[in-house]
Amino acid sequence: MKSLFYSLCLLLAGASCTQHADLSKPWKKGAFETRQYRNYFAEMGYPQSDIDKKLTDVFNEVFYSDKKVYFEVGDSMAYISDIKNHDVRTEGMSYGLMIAVQFDRQDIFDRLWRWGKRYMQHQDGPWKGYFAWSCQTDGTRYAQGPASDGELYYVTALLFAANRWGNDTGIDYKAEAQHILNCAMSKDGTAGVMPFINVEKKLITFTPDRFGGRFTDPSYHVPAFYEVWARWADDGRADFWRECADSSRVYLHRSIHPVTGLNPDYNNYDGSLLGSNRIIGDDFRFDSWRVPMNIALDYSWACADREWQNGYANRIQDFLYGQGIDTFVDQYKVDGSQVTDTLGAGGYKALRHSVGLVATSAAVSLAATHPKAREFAERLWTSQNVPFADGYFDAYYDGLLRLFAFMHLSGNYRIIFPEK
Repeated sequence: MKSLFYSLCLLLAGASCTQHADLSKPWKKGAFETRQYRNYFAEMGYPQSDIDKKLTDVFNEVFYSDKKVYFEVGDSMAYISDIKNHDVRTEGMSYGLMIAVQFDRQDIFDRLWRWGKRYMQHQDGPWKGYFAWSCQTDGTRYAQGPASDGELYYVTALLFAANRWGNDTGIDYKAEAQHILNCAMSKDGTAGVMPFINVEKKLITFTPDRFGGRFTDPSYHVPAFYEVWARWADDGRADFWRECADSSRVYLHRSIHPVTGLNPDYNNYDGSLLGSNRIIGDDFRFDSWRVPMNIALDYSWACADREWQNGYANRIQDFLYGQGIDTFVDQYKVDGSQVTDTLGAGGYKALRHSVGLVATSAAVSLAATHPKAREFAERLWTSQNVPFADGYFDAYYDGLLRLFAFMHLSGNYRIIFPEK
């Protein structure tokens, strides 16, 4: 996959490269307007052949190596497994769809979609249209209810698939996206099921039910996705989706600590802490790692909140750099102090310098304006997703976030416009 930015550099004999060679000067327009994407690695001086190889190698590690999380079933289906937790999650399945459409891998996309539709999506009843968030690898559901970020990525990936491949190759991708949206937004609280977007707040819920509908998750906020829906969902809600994008950006300002740049895993719609006294909720932990990557995406695609996002990128990198760029850990209180208890994963419990956070903190270099950003990108470039000394290894979450970050910094996480 050649970066459009790199190709333009060649065509323009270096003029565009000169304009954007200063890493402390991120771009001022988004790809919805320009259809161009910053190749940060190329600006750092890495040869394009090395960038292409690195991206291919990281993709193959996630999908085809002995560390893979992608498993084919029969001749037409596949799933992505959170191996350490022994399940299949809408998080990973929808990430897989997004990665597949970005890499123009319709074979992978269709396999994942068929498995998810068959085993995870409710075809009738109060949850109709939603996806059960966790299943066993044989398709047996661990839970019936959805997690709202799965639907967020499903819809966006399906609309991109429609734009890239059309809707007449066996799956009507656009109709499937519209089905999810129409089913979700028609929920009225019957049997405790609600829209996965809080209609009054215009913000995504944690889960669209009586419990999770009371609050949100900062890492579920990807404002640019709503702009994709406004352009191509054709569901009669374009203005509403644009309002959701605006509301999500305002919410992030309130949710993120003004000094450290850290956010909690969950919080109230006004950005305040839940105060739940549970281990998951008020601190910066696993879910929270995704926020820098999501803000990088919104910056790259929309650039509608540029000045705040520049400041945010600097703040969170400044904080992590101050903790030690090679030693910062993966859980903090939002004020930057140490957590009082460590959240475990996969049967292990320890603070780590996790590859997933190394990756997302590097991705936000796209928006940063200070020289530290290059060091974060260098750490991603040299990163490896390997077991820790105690045996803990996360091929799934760390692996997927690492792949997304390489896509971002190579200019290969793109808005897929209609072919015609």
